[in-house]
Amino acid sequence: MFYYEFLFVRASLFYLLYAAVLGFLFYLEPAWTGYLRSSHVHAGLVGFMANMVFGVAYWMMPRPGQLKQPGLELATLLTLNGGLLLRLLCEPFYLAHPAPALHAALVLSALLQLGGVAIFVYAMQQRVVTNQMLWKMRKLREAKEKHGDTKES
Repeated sequence: MFYYEFLFVRASLFYLLYAAVLGFLFYLEPAWTGYLRSSHVHAGLVGFMANMVFGVAYWMMPRPGQLKQPGLELATLLTLNGGLLLRLLCEPFYLAHPAPALHAALVLSALLQLGGVAIFVYAMQQRVVTNQMLWKMRKLREAKEKHGDTKES
């Protein structure tokens, strides 16, 4: 597991604990439920589930041609989690006291999360290949090596 994949999984565990704490707070102070319910759900679904899925997918999905994507992994990690943290910080306050600045922050948080998902989809599209495609790529690589067409030459 590479470093960014490790960070996705660690972030997912943080959000799982965060969502559980919010759920517990609902029983301690039921009046907070209306302000924290959306954050609770978002922390569980985007925070825990998406981070776990993204981290494991970046780690386990095939890497045709030894594909490396550290820039895309980092961009996904930062945009998804930056947007999520912004939402988790601003949304309860916005629900309690709507203000234009908080609304703008929530729009930005949604755009960041959407960007993170789009980057992930782009990265995974490069990895989703059939066995037939892998064999074709292997034969092309072997043919280049046989004719001395390697990058090391």
